[in-house]
Amino acid sequence: MAYSCFKAYDIRGRIPDQLNPELAERIGRAYVAVTGAKKVIVGYDIRLSSPEMAEALSKGLMAAGADVYDIGLCGTEQVYFATSHYKMDGGIMVTASHNPKDYNGMKLVREDSKPISNDTGLRDIHDRLDEPFEDAGQRGTYHKLAAEDDYIEHLLGYVDGASLKPLAITVNAGNGGAGRVIDKLEKRLPFSFIKLQNEPDGSFPNGVPNPILTENRAVTEQAVKANQADMGIAWDGDYDRCFFWDENGRFIEGYYIVGLLADQFLHKQGGGAVIHDPRLVWNTQDLVEKAGGRAVESKTGHAFIKERMRAEDAIYGGEMSAHHYFRDFAYCDSGMIPWLLLAERISQSGQTLSSLIDERIDAYPASGEINRTIDNPAAVIKAIEDKYSADAESVSHVDGLSVAFKDWRFNLRMSNTEPVVRLNVESRGDKALMEAKTEQLLKEMEELNAANVA
Repeated sequence: MAYSCFKAYDIRGRIPDQLNPELAERIGRAYVAVTGAKKVIVGYDIRLSSPEMAEALSKGLMAAGADVYDIGLCGTEQVYFATSHYKMDGGIMVTASHNPKDYNGMKLVREDSKPISNDTGLRDIHDRLDEPFEDAGQRGTYHKLAAEDDYIEHLLGYVDGASLKPLAITVNAGNGGAGRVIDKLEKRLPFSFIKLQNEPDGSFPNGVPNPILTENRAVTEQAVKANQADMGIAWDGDYDRCFFWDENGRFIEGYYIVGLLADQFLHKQGGGAVIHDPRLVWNTQDLVEKAGGRAVESKTGHAFIKERMRAEDAIYGGEMSAHHYFRDFAYCDSGMIPWLLLAERISQSGQTLSSLIDERIDAYPASGEINRTIDNPAAVIKAIEDKYSADAESVSHVDGLSVAFKDWRFNLRMSNTEPVVRLNVESRGDKALMEAKTEQLLKEMEELNAANVA
């Protein structure tokens, strides 16, 4: 049968009709059957159903013969870290990230924290669920593993502690798991934290932590202004994504954070490859080139970015959706390393975050991602390509449609899960041109949709 909780990159579903302890146990058994893992890290997020789901998952893993190393309540990146750092055969994080509170799920990795998605084993695990399971001849053992201290030490290794200044930083954990890490780091850093919704609470009293939603940003913005903080940071529930506000309380688009982190990391490392997604590219490419690095474009999505990072031995990868990947973090994404690097940059440069960002926004103004519901997305994108490609300097299909001219470019791509087309437009130093082209493209998409283009 088909299990609707299995997605392209992970497992997510409503509790208990789409995902429940019985299914979690079978997923544990199937994971071992498909991967052959003998030692598996298990961690879980702050959701109320997570401890029970992790226990059932562990039961299945052990019945199949795998030893479970339970790192307890944590963020997704701690499972990535522990799997790689302790040289385990795999890891599973029980989390539904930013989904509603009645959901739960799992993110699965192999050895070295290599992602397991549809193309690399997740579909095989799904298909194995309906076959009969037999207990292993020797049942796996259960171990509690205290990984947090090693994880904290690893995080601090990314910055020069002596160069850090006593910045005031507003932090909003959204009642997710990030607050626990901030409390630990606070003892080791010179920063003063203004903490919002810092206590982990799986009932989500302030709503599901998802700062990508515009309506969730005001509380952080207001706290930055009220406390005259040097910057603001917020995370999603399992804190593998982080979002930034400058000292004026302005939310900063993820695109410009990618460029800033690439620049900071390249200067620290003395060059190397940087992976970026194709939606908005010019600012990143410019900064990477000036810092002596090599910019490499990859299809959007963590499995694609991580695979390309390994292939290129890239030091850093970034997506405008607030996922940031680091070679020394097993090529995985972290929501903690990025803000540490930005705090280091502010400390070392003596510049405000706004001054670091303003210049880049002026150099490459961008529309931000705009979503439109389209009845026939593929046909509309094809019609747009037919119209614009003849006069373009380049046309690319790395991810959707990217069309570049001398002074402006756009990317148009379909959602994997809904009839939505996502548009991104940027220009070279001409905000009016970017806005005009964005308006033009949106109007043409609406006209094509209304004409029921096929």
